[in-house]
Amino acid sequence: MNVEAKVKSIVSEQLEVALESLTAETTFEEIDADSLDIVELVMALEEEFDLEISDQEIENIKTIGDIVKYIESKL
Repeated sequence: MNVEAKVKSIVSEQLEVALESLTAETTFEEIDADSLDIVELVMALEEEFDLEISDQEIENIKTIGDIVKYIESKL
């Protein structure tokens, strides 16, 4: 499974959003993710990919594609 597919799967599961509705351009605002949702999502992604995402980096992440690019740059 590639990074984008894995990220979408985790986002879908964590935020209870239909997997088919997620694209690289999907923003967290569009899927009504609040700050608690984002924290839980980040923890799940950190665990899955065995990396740490700083609070500063989280502020720069607005879309699914942003997460994928960030994770790919750390792997």
